[in-house]
Amino acid sequence: MNKENSKNNNRNTIIIAVVLSFFVGGSAGILFGMLGGSIVSNNDTLSNLTGSPETKNYVVEESSSTVDVVEKVSPAVVSIIATQDLSELYNQTGPNVNPFNNFFQFGVPNTTPPSGKQEVSSGTGFIISSDGMIVTNKHVVSIENAEYTVLTNDGKRYDATIVSTDPLNDIAILDIEATDLTAAPLGDSDSLKIGQTVIAIGNSLGEYSNTVTRGVVSGIDRTITASGQSGTETLEGVIQTDASINPGNSGGPLLNLEGQVIGMNTAIDSQGESIGFAIPVNETKTVVASVQQYGKIVRPVLGIRYVPVTAALKEQNSLDVDYGALIVKGSTAEDLAVIAGSPADKAGVKENDIILEINGERIDETNSLARVIRKFQPGDAVKLKILRDKKEITLDAVLEEYSKE
Repeated sequence: MNKENSKNNNRNTIIIAVVLSFFVGGSAGILFGMLGGSIVSNNDTLSNLTGSPETKNYVVEESSSTVDVVEKVSPAVVSIIATQDLSELYNQTGPNVNPFNNFFQFGVPNTTPPSGKQEVSSGTGFIISSDGMIVTNKHVVSIENAEYTVLTNDGKRYDATIVSTDPLNDIAILDIEATDLTAAPLGDSDSLKIGQTVIAIGNSLGEYSNTVTRGVVSGIDRTITASGQSGTETLEGVIQTDASINPGNSGGPLLNLEGQVIGMNTAIDSQGESIGFAIPVNETKTVVASVQQYGKIVRPVLGIRYVPVTAALKEQNSLDVDYGALIVKGSTAEDLAVIAGSPADKAGVKENDIILEINGERIDETNSLARVIRKFQPGDAVKLKILRDKKEITLDAVLEEYSKE
């Protein structure tokens, strides 16, 4: 099957689906007329057929709200396209290794070397400032030696610059040279309720730009491990939704009915159906504030290795508490419990200490130490409540900037 035939088959499938839907709809109308034996006149009220006027008004109002949200925010939603010189990639991997061989599992080796610049991936982002600042997922812009282009809703194309990527979360900030852009308003993800209606907009499958889907908040404060071409990452505190999220939606906004961004669509559970996840927008706000202050995304670090204390860990190790963060060594001799010269080291934190609270905020299974630390900025002073040798003590630490080195 060649690429052109594949496209035609896909197009035929879509057309047939539309035709079938139209046919079934028409048949249902005919069947209703035959069974009911009556025709609805102009004087009949709609409520006689669909329920009370209140129900009708609610449906109309919610549908109208969705339309209003889409019209308001769509201009701020962009497609992000990665372009790469495949001839260079082919030369690096060698003549017998083509990364696109059997991509669609047709079982036919591709013997033609790729050449020239080609689009290799696409995702979504949303504009947060009129002068061209854009938020997206880090994994959307993770291809090395790729060039990134932003396609706005009005069809304009811009070269994109990666301003910064988050070392500890799946967030990236891009910039384009533009003015007078429509920015998406940011809401408050801490106020979300399970069951609340949400709307997702994104570049589904890299082909259907600004696709709109709707669902509800299915869960909050989830912890997931997401895998992709750029590696595996643990994401804490994410929003679960049943609004349809597909490949290509990554980086797009999840919106409330007020037209505010409350999350950034990031991952899907491939083993489930309609199980998607979004990074809360309040996490994005922290990143944006960091870029505005430092010109890049910076994260604070305490400088320890730890395991979360649970009821099971307490029982296994005869600990005095069932919450907190137990300071422990890593798997090798070099993986110290407290990193030398780190803020924790300077504050006097020791191996086997249990950090119970940071600035009065309890550390437990639903509120990890890493999550609490991310709320601060480098240079912030924090108070650590620590359990050491069955006694509680308080230590003062000044957080520093995270560095991979």
